[in-house]
Amino acid sequence: MRLRRQVLIAAGLLVACLVLFESTALDLTVQDTLFDADTGSWLVDRDSPLPRFFFYDGPKGVLAGWLLCLALALWRPRWCASVAWADRRRTLYVLVCMATIPGTVSFLKAATNVYYPYKIERYGGRLPYRKVIHSLRQRPGEPRSRGWPAGHSSGGFALLGLAYAARTRRGHWLGVAAGLTAGWITGFYQMAKGAHYLSHTVVTMLLAWLLAALLAWALRLPDTPLPTADRGSPGSSPPDR
Repeated sequence: MRLRRQVLIAAGLLVACLVLFESTALDLTVQDTLFDADTGSWLVDRDSPLPRFFFYDGPKGVLAGWLLCLALALWRPRWCASVAWADRRRTLYVLVCMATIPGTVSFLKAATNVYYPYKIERYGGRLPYRKVIHSLRQRPGEPRSRGWPAGHSSGGFALLGLAYAARTRRGHWLGVAAGLTAGWITGFYQMAKGAHYLSHTVVTMLLAWLLAALLAWALRLPDTPLPTADRGSPGSSPPDR
């Protein structure tokens, strides 16, 4: 699919997602299934060290190591010559994705002032529930918050950039799988402990797709990776390993 078309589709889905969640109670319906009103507890204890290590601290460490490897690949491309997308332009593109996507999400979090689920009255907190459009204006005496969109999962969804950096279709779909898996594992953990609503994670996913496609278009990466069957043909790219 052409990059321009992907940009338009991602932008359209992002707008549709905003309209859907702003006009329905879907967020609360989903969040209610993760909260036990009788005990006042979430599906996952936010203070439990083991889930925090596997779904919060651990992924941060993995992403930090991944960024270091990318920086080394940009500095010494020969060290990563066996990687299917390891040329300077593709490596730079993935690095820019890993910085731009979480950075954009962080900017939106600081500007939108949405409260986390565990802070609202419905789930034992002290603050009122408000959707994004009603949260932009801060009320006197109320604290600011950084609940929208989902920041932690943005690092995982930033891996969608691997799909556009891939030189083969197989590599493309592996990149899609890596980004969606990493984003949703961390995103669901945040929802299960009351730190985000479903819409926060969906918006982050669509925003990551939109930005990854825009950056690939701006850096003029190829629209369509080579089929796996073409990898051995003359002039084709090195195989995925």
